[in-house]
Amino acid sequence: MTTSSGTTTTLSKSTSTGSTKQRVSYFYQPDVGHFYYGPSHPMKPHRIKMAHHLILTYGLYRQMECYRSHPATSDEMSAFHSEDYIQFLGKVTPDNLRGYGNQMQKFNVGEYTDCPVFDGLYEFTQLYTGASLDGAVKLNRGDCDIAINWSGGLHHAKKSEASGFCYINDIVLAILELLKVHARVLYIDIDVHHGDGVEEAFYCTDRVMTFSLHKYGDFFPGTGHIKDTGAKEGTGFSVNAPLTSGMTDEAYERIFKPVMDKIMEVFQPGAIVLQCGADSLTGDRLGCFNLSLKGHAECVRYTKSFNVPTLVLGGGGYTIRNVARCWAYETSVCLDMDLPNEIPYNDYFEYYAPDFQLHLTPEQRENMNTEASLESVRVDLLTQLMSLKGAPSVQMMEVPPDFEIIKEDAAAEKERRRTKEDRSGEGMNDGGVDDDTRSDRGKTKDGRGEKREHEAELAG
Repeated sequence: MTTSSGTTTTLSKSTSTGSTKQRVSYFYQPDVGHFYYGPSHPMKPHRIKMAHHLILTYGLYRQMECYRSHPATSDEMSAFHSEDYIQFLGKVTPDNLRGYGNQMQKFNVGEYTDCPVFDGLYEFTQLYTGASLDGAVKLNRGDCDIAINWSGGLHHAKKSEASGFCYINDIVLAILELLKVHARVLYIDIDVHHGDGVEEAFYCTDRVMTFSLHKYGDFFPGTGHIKDTGAKEGTGFSVNAPLTSGMTDEAYERIFKPVMDKIMEVFQPGAIVLQCGADSLTGDRLGCFNLSLKGHAECVRYTKSFNVPTLVLGGGGYTIRNVARCWAYETSVCLDMDLPNEIPYNDYFEYYAPDFQLHLTPEQRENMNTEASLESVRVDLLTQLMSLKGAPSVQMMEVPPDFEIIKEDAAAEKERRRTKEDRSGEGMNDGGVDDDTRSDRGKTKDGRGEKREHEAELAG
């Protein structure tokens, strides 16, 4: 890994059972599971709350630092998305749709799209995005090794357009935050759908490498061909593994592990973002892969083994009882904990009938990915990676402030202006106790100044 001083270190996997335990932070907002896309819509935010209750009842929360994340602001989301799009999301509601017909068409939102307008839409985007940003800030500060936000991972949203149930691309925003500290960031996507929104955002840069394994061919979003490798400075830094129906644990691992090894060798990222879309599991309502929980989570385990700061996010997943199973199990993988197969009693226990077991049995179905097709994908991707000329270096300047510091500065400026107004004409410089002989810059009401704690610093 190239450091700010220009020296190079080698990334290696952890192999010793005695290695230092990785510190895990978990970000959750209790209201995020209460939003509702509509009665016939496959996206159910309720699955996030179900996963959270398994994390609680399995006792996993005791091994993590748990935080109530802050709602992202419009300024934070405008770091990637266009301001007119953010303003539209903040104003449109089910009650005023008629006044936004042209904008709904422009931004791909509304009744005739897969991104409906529902009660609390903007608040929902704020909650899942804020949690991803908080995780990125924690990683940047070195406060944890792994940050988890199961409400995040909405990888289809574009700069000025909703897509595929996604409105704000929290992944892109989190990567931008990580790039303030890290010269290179690796994005990994194990959702059954191609991570098109993230790839598009970083298609022309060599500072972000995207690696997506997905169903390709007559399947949403229709992107992610193996020859889509990036453009300009980013040529070679988009890595796509196009697959077809029936992917098994063994077949998936045959692609994932050797390609990951080569990526870590040639790209040497300073941070990783791992999107764990659960629609690649067996039996998903919209997916067509046949992975077990253990096969899906092996990608988490393997990524974790490189000991690189990692942001772990959710994503797709439409058989919600299996999504909750998956993300609870993958939380345990991040913590190096073993879970019993019997699901503990919780508020949503009946969802796991009839067996009330954690793990899934893959379906008896044919894997349409042949030995030859998998080998072709593996060889093509390794060849692409070997053609890169080593990890790109970046001259690291002064680190830009994270959003928390920006908001503190804005609050301080507001306080300075208010104090100046309060004191004008009220006996200033008359020798009284309220005099402040300093310039206006730095004043606060009590004359000292203060550093306010960010909401995300308060453990939930």
